Amino acid sequence: MLRRLDNLPATVSDRLVVGVGGADDAGVYRVSDDAALVQTVDFFTPIVDDARDWGRITAANALSDVYAMGATPLTALQLVGWPRDHLPFELLGDVVEGGAEVMAAASCTIVGGHSVDDPEPTYGFAVTGIVHPDRVIRTVGARPGDALVLTKPIGTGVVATAVKRGRASEDVERAAVDTMTTLNRVASTAMVAAGAPAATDVTGFGLLGHLGEMLAGGVGADVSGDAVPFLPGAEELAAAGVVPGGTRRNLDHATAFTDFGDLAEHRRLLLADAQTSGGLLVALPPDDVDAYLHAVPGAVRIGAFTADPGRIRVR
Repeated sequence: MLRRLDNLPATVSDRLVVGVGGADDAGVYRVSDDAALVQTVDFFTPIVDDARDWGRITAANALSDVYAMGATPLTALQLVGWPRDHLPFELLGDVVEGGAEVMAAASCTIVGGHSVDDPEPTYGFAVTGIVHPDRVIRTVGARPGDALVLTKPIGTGVVATAVKRGRASEDVERAAVDTMTTLNRVASTAMVAAGAPAATDVTGFGLLGHLGEMLAGGVGADVSGDAVPFLPGAEELAAAGVVPGGTRRNLDHATAFTDFGDLAEHRRLLLADAQTSGGLLVALPPDDVDAYLHAVPGAVRIGAFTADPGRIRVR
């Protein structure tokens, strides 16, 4: 199916800065010499029990692709699938209020949307942002010697699975919700100021999968397994086998280009854990790392880019 989709024709325009040809986080379309639109869409089914939190997480997740490219979000359209005969509209109201709360915090205006009757509840956003065409930060562009920085802890996939199975404590769930509802705005603003040559956000393909996309520019990466931050409870849950299927598939994929050394299996799984509303992976010149870490709460240097093309080594 993926090969079939890869072969579908794409429209062509000399104003298209970033399109479907690569692994970038959003499309970019130049509207003038000084401005380009950044467009992305994301939606998913509930990953937590609280409706308002689901809306907040969904909004933060949708905004993340815009932030990952160094852009400023402007407007958003809501996408809703709702089983009207099985769930009350009052519950949908809680979801929408949560989404609107985060969009307002991002100064992103909800201008409309569309809903359909669907047997499974689904919620998301199409977000449009703005950036200077010459200042787009893409997935590819890191150089050997650049530092690798992660701005949020990982493990949301494991924790969300634990929540569904009744295996997560209230404190563990709350810590995951707090990180998933935290905007990547500060991290994005700081990376633009630092002149970051490349960045992406960590979502469904996990840390290793998205880092692998950054290596397409002809670099490799060394990752310090001990430096990567995990959410509270995530390591214990992964060790106990509370792992989503998507994370296991991610690990199977990452094994082809990753040398794990003697890293424990549950930690390998966490490095591949499918994230929702994860942090940014940012390439930075070494001299700019300290200032970046000071500016972005929770950001951690987890490794560096190397001259070994396409390979990740976990030390």
